[in-house]
Amino acid sequence: MNSTALLNNYNRFPVEFVKGDGVYLYDIEGKEYLDFLCGIAVTGLGHNHPAIKAAVTEQINKIWHTSNLFESSLQIKLAEKLSAKSGLDYSFFCNSGTEAVEAAIKFARKFGKGKFHIITALNGFHGRTYGSLSATGQLKLQEGFAPLLPGFTHVPYNDIKEIEKAYNENTIAVMIEPIQGEGGINVPHENYLKEIRDFCNSKNILMILDEVQCGLGRTGKFFAYQHAGIIPDIVTIAKGLANGLPIGAVICSKEISDQIKPGNHGSTFGGNPIAVSAAIKVVNLIDEKLLKEIGSLGSTLVNSLHSLHLNKIKDIRGKGLMIGIEFIEGYQAKNIAGKLIEEGVVVGTSGDTVLRILPPFIISEKEIVKFLSIFRKVVESLPEINNKN
Repeated sequence: MNSTALLNNYNRFPVEFVKGDGVYLYDIEGKEYLDFLCGIAVTGLGHNHPAIKAAVTEQINKIWHTSNLFESSLQIKLAEKLSAKSGLDYSFFCNSGTEAVEAAIKFARKFGKGKFHIITALNGFHGRTYGSLSATGQLKLQEGFAPLLPGFTHVPYNDIKEIEKAYNENTIAVMIEPIQGEGGINVPHENYLKEIRDFCNSKNILMILDEVQCGLGRTGKFFAYQHAGIIPDIVTIAKGLANGLPIGAVICSKEISDQIKPGNHGSTFGGNPIAVSAAIKVVNLIDEKLLKEIGSLGSTLVNSLHSLHLNKIKDIRGKGLMIGIEFIEGYQAKNIAGKLIEEGVVVGTSGDTVLRILPPFIISEKEIVKFLSIFRKVVESLPEINNKN
């Protein structure tokens, strides 16, 4: 499906989905697909969820937009829920993950009162607008867009000593993903986030966690940082917050919010009442029972993948329902994802050799069995590659 009017900035798979129901998608010909991507960690509660649809329908019959020039009881309600979940104090609402990161960078520098340097990680991903792209530790995404925003140092992930070495007198924050999503579903050792928290405390700088992909229940905790038993100064969220409607948020401490005054930042559509209505319902639905099920289902899926003993796979890693399957060199993840789509399973990729598996939280073991059967068939059909010289 080619167009002379649509910008060619996506490498799209040749399928168009026109309907979704629960854990399944349907294309224009009516073919059914098991959705193990969730719009890249967005529709965690599945498609056409009745409670979310009811909340959105109720709101759309009232009012769609008024702007942030006026009070919003819906935004207050959502902010209070996010404060209760996060252990932080105040929320700012925007429309996407990259906007949330842009706001976090601004808030950190405003708090720093002249200090501007932010330490981030190689292979990290924080977005594609200029601030977030500058924070992103992937040169291939930055190529052609220089000069970038100054003031960022990218260090190897999962190594506190590298963060310590990168610190200087102008450093105001460390910004990191608790699990790197676009970088390959990279899970750090269990003490990494606590080490960063302790380091930031010792230097009186901010700890910013980008949970745009790994937050909102995806790892079996509402926030991924809760596995480490710490609280950051700022956390950014987006993707799964409204189960498909555009919304992002920055949640921060009172010390940071005290530095932000009217006019310092804003968003015309941020906190739109329709998206916020969906987000309130999503937050209510991601309860402790569901979080426990996400952890259990994730363990079942990872253990089952290991039990297949497929020699073309180099590594299987992740937490909860955020899983990366890394293939040995020579196998292209994009090609494998394409073959899975042909067989009726939708997955994503992270880099050249990693399949990104992000199933909906409402899958059952029946869907896991179906996925494993198709996955095994596709992988076993791949030609053998001899990597020995």
